[in-house]
Amino acid sequence: MVQMNQKTLARLRCELRWRSAIAKHCDCFSTARLNLWRDFFPQALESDLDGRSLHDTRHYSFAAGELLEARDERKCFRLKSHQFNHRFDNKNWIEKRNGRFYPRGMLQELSTIFAEDRHPFRLIADADTKTKFYADLNHPLASYPLDLQVTITGLWEQGEQRGGRSQDVAALLTDNGPGMQTRWREQATDFWSDMPFVRRDCRSDLAFYEQPRLIAHLDQTAQDELAALHGQLLASGSQVLDLMSSWQTHLPAELEVAALVGLGLNQVELDANPRLTERVVHDLNAVPQLPFADGQFDAVICSLSIEYLVEPIAVLREVARVLKAGGLCVIGFSNRWFPTKTIQLWEGIHEFERPGLVLEYFLAAGGFTELETYSLRGLLRPDDDKYAGQMALSDPIYAVWGRAI
Repeated sequence: MVQMNQKTLARLRCELRWRSAIAKHCDCFSTARLNLWRDFFPQALESDLDGRSLHDTRHYSFAAGELLEARDERKCFRLKSHQFNHRFDNKNWIEKRNGRFYPRGMLQELSTIFAEDRHPFRLIADADTKTKFYADLNHPLASYPLDLQVTITGLWEQGEQRGGRSQDVAALLTDNGPGMQTRWREQATDFWSDMPFVRRDCRSDLAFYEQPRLIAHLDQTAQDELAALHGQLLASGSQVLDLMSSWQTHLPAELEVAALVGLGLNQVELDANPRLTERVVHDLNAVPQLPFADGQFDAVICSLSIEYLVEPIAVLREVARVLKAGGLCVIGFSNRWFPTKTIQLWEGIHEFERPGLVLEYFLAAGGFTELETYSLRGLLRPDDDKYAGQMALSDPIYAVWGRAI
């Protein structure tokens, strides 16, 4: 039996769990092939994974500042307004918004920052004056205790060959997003300025979707992962509403539900969905009210569509109304959409800020508790996918859910 050691290559599925003041969070990452000799592992993992076998799962806990560099208030700079480059990369004017993330290269007149630096910093408004702001360069997870689950999902003999580019496992798990999906010190993030719900195509959605679009919005691996997530969260025998539905409902085949009602914009797409037990054509952007009774459903899922809603808070209030007490609402999304119909805010924020935006929807709507976020990145794209030659990795999955009060 092959065991993980300095002469083997291993693929790991890592699940990083942490809790903020408003939600629980789970950020999953599937690594490329790692080697104990070549790559940089946190000390607790390096010694513990040596000798482990395929499918072994290990658990680790890290105090705040142990896996990542501890928060340092000296990395929070008070700057003048002109030190924020509003025309970064010669793009349209970008305004400063409290709690949002921006590339560090937007900061000017800091000796340690270069215009090419794309690492994020968090902007904090100065309460005393509009002419100054704070730039927080700490990692957004620096203040949180972290729990890590690692499963060996692939294991290969490497022989005597050594070398290659080294990878930092902690950086793989935490760079480029995790931690950005929650508030800064319980202050609500300013997602609401700058007309966030404007769209490039202002035509009626019914007109846009007049022609059916029987296309998959995720590669097969991502579809399977989204369905598996729903399978973990939803109970069998549930009454389920598939909100903004189409010809696919992302539920696992083995999950048996008592009813699956699809509400969407195109009758042909709904008719092509074999899982649905009832089909309703309804434009939520024209009429955000749901045509269902109070407490009718055990669960509501909304997959790959939340970015199109121009009144998402009103819709979530309706979702809370039609859910039974304790009923679950799961909103799933990725980084693919129809550009002309998505709200402009969605395109303008970091992909890990989008779960934070959806959390703010839940909080503003009220009527929900036990909020959680989920992310999954790094899985391989299927070889037969039409984009396999352009993108090696599967589409990322993000989800936010909560339970009706």
